[in-house]
Amino acid sequence: MRRFASVIRLRPEREAEYRALHADAWPQVLATLKRARIGNYSIFLRDGLLFSYLEYYGEDYDADQALISADPATRRWWELTDPCQQPVESAASGETWVPAEEVFHLD
Repeated sequence: MRRFASVIRLRPEREAEYRALHADAWPQVLATLKRARIGNYSIFLRDGLLFSYLEYYGEDYDADQALISADPATRRWWELTDPCQQPVESAASGETWVPAEEVFHLD
């Protein structure tokens, strides 16, 4: 299992919309994440910063990410969620969610 964390800003004027979408996440999107061997996935919000944590249980992360990206329901989901988000200042051009560095872990 590999752990991944990433961050992005939430546009304040879109917070209610973003919360509503995630309160009723689409079953097809969730099923695709599970098919891509993603588990224990959470998104947290604090002071306009979204923090994502997930665990990956597969062998080929890139292939499983491609599976997610190819899913039509997930692509429609992103059409709704992406406008709610704004990359953090340190994101490279074209980057959205950016990796967060793990500085401590306790099992």
